[in-house]
Amino acid sequence: MFKKIASDALGLSDIGKIIKPEDFDKTQSDDFVRHEDNEKIYFLIMTKSDEYCFTNLGLIHIDGQNAISSKRVMKRYPYFQFDVSDVKLETAGKIDLDVEIKFNLGSIPFSIDVDKKQVDELKDLYKALLYIAEKVYENKIMLKMANDSLDKAVQVLHNSRIGEQDLAKQFQALTEFSFNWLDSSKNQLHEKDFGSVFEKYINN
Repeated sequence: MFKKIASDALGLSDIGKIIKPEDFDKTQSDDFVRHEDNEKIYFLIMTKSDEYCFTNLGLIHIDGQNAISSKRVMKRYPYFQFDVSDVKLETAGKIDLDVEIKFNLGSIPFSIDVDKKQVDELKDLYKALLYIAEKVYENKIMLKMANDSLDKAVQVLHNSRIGEQDLAKQFQALTEFSFNWLDSSKNQLHEKDFGSVFEKYINN
């Protein structure tokens, strides 16, 4: 018991280990993965008090108060609801025991320490999260440009001198086009599944 308390005081219990895929099913996180919706674990970091489970759909965080408490809180952060941003990887100095990956999900900051012996694996996660952050940002720009273009089209129609009947038809055609375009583009501009990104960067 004393060793565990001392470990907490020194911060050593916060140094995480990257779990191998064959051991994913032995973690608490696996119980909360939505296998029914084709959710899959791609990267999992475990400390003595927490689990950070990165799936194709989001981050599952098993949040423990400390290393000697059995109480846990499960939190889920879907990537399409909580934008990934400010991704950083801090490498270790000569006397450091760990490396650190930092990122935000929405307005929530995360900072995870990992054994420096596993820095190569952590670099893969860094690249995957960085790509997701860039992709979501690009999609938001594309969606804003599309909405701005539609707004301008509506304004042009509104200021045109065509008759009311023709104007109504043009508005209806524009509305139908807008709906069909957004519906066909929703999988791209509102991407929820980033499995292909993890497949590309995570080298298990």
